[in-house]
Amino acid sequence: MRYAFRLAELLGHNPDRRRRPGTIKAIVEHTGLDRHQVASLLKNEAKYIPIEALSKLCDYLIDHGHATPAELPGALFAVRAEHFWELLARRRQLELCVGIRQGDVNDAPEQAWVVASDSVLMGALLNGVSTLGGSARHHAAGSSVNGSTKAEENPPQPERLLQTLVWSPGHVSTEETHLRANSVYESFSGAPGDKAMVCIGSVKSNPVAEVLFSEAFGCDPFVSQDDVEKASDRACPFFMRYRDFDPKPPSSTAGERLSKTEAADKPGLWVETDNGTWEWAGGGQNSDVALVFYIFREALGRLDMVLSGFTGRATRYLAKTLATRSEAFWPPVYEEPHVQIGAYIVEYETDGSKAKSEDLLMTNVSSAAKITPLSAKAIERRIVSNG
Repeated sequence: MRYAFRLAELLGHNPDRRRRPGTIKAIVEHTGLDRHQVASLLKNEAKYIPIEALSKLCDYLIDHGHATPAELPGALFAVRAEHFWELLARRRQLELCVGIRQGDVNDAPEQAWVVASDSVLMGALLNGVSTLGGSARHHAAGSSVNGSTKAEENPPQPERLLQTLVWSPGHVSTEETHLRANSVYESFSGAPGDKAMVCIGSVKSNPVAEVLFSEAFGCDPFVSQDDVEKASDRACPFFMRYRDFDPKPPSSTAGERLSKTEAADKPGLWVETDNGTWEWAGGGQNSDVALVFYIFREALGRLDMVLSGFTGRATRYLAKTLATRSEAFWPPVYEEPHVQIGAYIVEYETDGSKAKSEDLLMTNVSSAAKITPLSAKAIERRIVSNG
């Protein structure tokens, strides 16, 4: 069992490139600890912490009302997740965000609807979190200790479950779509304590996914990067090339070209490789593709995740893949003490036939899946450049 240090979470310290909250200075002045040591502890980078330093930090937290004596020092430590579903289940607050659509602008708001495939994926997600992907029963089982039976720790579960709805692009004004998406993400970011947000759907259906990607890779949301000088200048190491008939909301992670001079001749997902070149990862008539992306800021206990199918069919396939092959999405592709990033392309082979009406009612469809982690080097180049 491994532990993480959660000083930043208790303080509500959220590192932001655009502002300096003064947290380190306040702790140093109160405790007399070294500035670099405090910075390392806030980022969960310290390999060890002296008892004296731990005592001073506890005094600081108590004096400033961040914790009570009875809660410390235990509240400063958290168990580290050991698989994909545990990463989600150990969050105290789990927020699920899904895009909604409206058939006609004159329809009453209560007639807005969620796409069937997104609903299927959400069900698979809730099942995985509540059962730890089917392994929860092992936590509840007794274990033999010195000939006696002792109940193990109860399986971790979120204490609070939230569902958030946002407008899919093209169903209300662009301004209203962006305003709602930014508001939802800012509300999540500002919420205190251990938390997770899972965005269901691609940027075509869920604009919060666009905000999440932009925050992760340090660029402006809802601004196309199709006109960058070269594809390697794109802020994000993956790119969704719209189909001709798709809605085409401006996006930092989607569009119609890789760059000014480089075309993306096939619709679907494109990814950057170790050497900086870009490859098509699937999404044509006989191939479908999905993306699993998450960024976990361990010191904050904060998890941001996007589960996205390129098509509704891929979204349904992804639901089944999460249920049966979640181990393929762990461990994270890129890891530093303060951040862990998982990014995986899931390719599906299809026969190219159109779905039948009865297929839309199926919630357990599957296809052979090839799961490929994104290039850790491509991710690292962007994380390092963004500081």
